[in-house]
Amino acid sequence: MTRFPISLIYGLALCLLLTPVSVHGQLPPPTECGPRLHAGETTGTVPFPQGDFFCPLIADPKEPRTFASFLRGSAPAENGELGAVGALDTEVGSIGIGDGFGLFRWAGSRPGDGVQVGVSAAVFAQFDLATSSFDLLNADYVVGIPLTLRRGEFSSRLRLYHQSSHLGDEFLIREEPERINLAFESLELILSQALGRMRVYGGGEFLFNREPEDLDVWLARLGAEGRLRWTDALDALAAVDMKSSQEQDWKPAWSVRIGVEAGFGVDPEHPPRRWGLLAEYYDGPSPYGQFYREQVRFYGVGLQISL
Repeated sequence: MTRFPISLIYGLALCLLLTPVSVHGQLPPPTECGPRLHAGETTGTVPFPQGDFFCPLIADPKEPRTFASFLRGSAPAENGELGAVGALDTEVGSIGIGDGFGLFRWAGSRPGDGVQVGVSAAVFAQFDLATSSFDLLNADYVVGIPLTLRRGEFSSRLRLYHQSSHLGDEFLIREEPERINLAFESLELILSQALGRMRVYGGGEFLFNREPEDLDVWLARLGAEGRLRWTDALDALAAVDMKSSQEQDWKPAWSVRIGVEAGFGVDPEHPPRRWGLLAEYYDGPSPYGQFYREQVRFYGVGLQISL
């Protein structure tokens, strides 16, 4: 099956993510997840804008972001097809490096409203911390083109993205599993409604150009998030995300995160960098590409930062 040159897209995304942009002006009203847009970019058309209209999904383990988590996993061997023991029945270090870059923004009639197109890229890797060399278990590479929209407290994201997944060399040597060549493109739509500092969302995905070709195509999701402002720089937050796929006979995958998020900035005209310390819980079909046939349960703690 012929695929588009994904390495070229990876390179383009990386170059764009590293391009600096500077603006000056007045900030728009904050969104449900705090300030998101930079000063001077709320009217007219803006090339290479900073920020985005759509707030990242807190509890989605595959949301493009930068994070590091320590997780205790449980995955019985009979639930999967990789190795003689449950590959994820161990202590897992889960690492993500990802971000997005705006290409063009068309501002709406009200400050903070509009439409934006950009690129996003992320890599998600899991390491077996119970081994002496912290063996790499799985790595998922994701690159996409998100189209985001905001009108008042309503926002949405339409994203076309590619994912490819690969087992770690150490794991391959140790377990000699039957490798799955998992790769696909997906069209994702998420609709989000804010209710003050709370938010509910729902949507789905359609997979195509699939390997293996018998991979089912539909996925549905729901979620909710809430924030409590403690200080100007510190929020308490809680979030739940549910995914259900045709491939897994619509068995739900639950992801829950509770913790604090802080934002500190030196320039009042720019939204601050943010970091979060979150307790994590996950139960359901594995979110990690090569282990998608396994049922897993995780709990642990993670640190998230915005680049």
